[in-house]
Amino acid sequence: MAPFFVLDSFINFLHVEKRFSEHTTIAYKKDIEQFFDFSEISKLEDLGDVNHHLVRSWIVALIDNGIENKSVNRKLSSLRSFYKWLRKENITTANPLVKIRGPKSSKRLPSFVKESELKDENLNQFFTDDFEGIQDRLILEFFYQTGIRLNELIQLKDFDVQNDSIKVLGKRNKERLIPVSNVLTSKINQFKKLKQEQRLDTPFFFSLKNGNKLYPKYVYRKIHLYLTIATNAEKRSPHMLRHTFATHMLNNGAGLETLKDILGHANLSATQIYTHNSFSKLTTIYSQAHPRGSKDKA
Repeated sequence: MAPFFVLDSFINFLHVEKRFSEHTTIAYKKDIEQFFDFSEISKLEDLGDVNHHLVRSWIVALIDNGIENKSVNRKLSSLRSFYKWLRKENITTANPLVKIRGPKSSKRLPSFVKESELKDENLNQFFTDDFEGIQDRLILEFFYQTGIRLNELIQLKDFDVQNDSIKVLGKRNKERLIPVSNVLTSKINQFKKLKQEQRLDTPFFFSLKNGNKLYPKYVYRKIHLYLTIATNAEKRSPHMLRHTFATHMLNNGAGLETLKDILGHANLSATQIYTHNSFSKLTTIYSQAHPRGSKDKA
């Protein structure tokens, strides 16, 4: 049994049993193939000969090649999962990652857009009033008002979008309901009416003008363009709007547990990073509200 055949079995395990997304399984496979290439693994027996010294050499080589610590740790996570599966399947007894610790990752705070830059009166002027412009405007609102992920938005079907909520199929095929505001509901109903007038034959809520499914680069380019025109944000992507949604929610009183459920995070720790962005807002409120909160009041 060749090592690449074993790798394919592992990837199939992640996809079928662990229900990992295609994007995630591709990343796992690429990481492990890179390790195979570095370690010159060509036969099954080579997997059992891997030791912690070889893994550490791989880490050093990755860092020397300019790979960020966060990415190095992700690759190590892929390799750990692979060897855990190998041992479970009795393919090898080796565990070369027992003594391995990844490099420390610096935690960068998520970027977000100011609330004032996302007001209707600021954004509306940048969109045309044809089908493409109206849909682009609604897509931006979906990212900002729901915190939805890019792939989740692309996969939305007509029946997923209701008057008071949208049903989202998130990571590992986990469904969640996201509440929808009255303002967004009104825009959704207007868009549904427009789609009927266009007679688009597509099961997807958002689509290209010919009814074909949207693709990630198309949506990314749209959002990048409009955020470049309308905001001063350094980062201009759909995921940055997700960060913006989370930060603005916390700034306006949302609880972490509620935000965790809306974002579809598996653990609360993933949501807590947004509290750092919100701290600046709390500092401002404190200085305004407390009698001795500002130096000017001293």
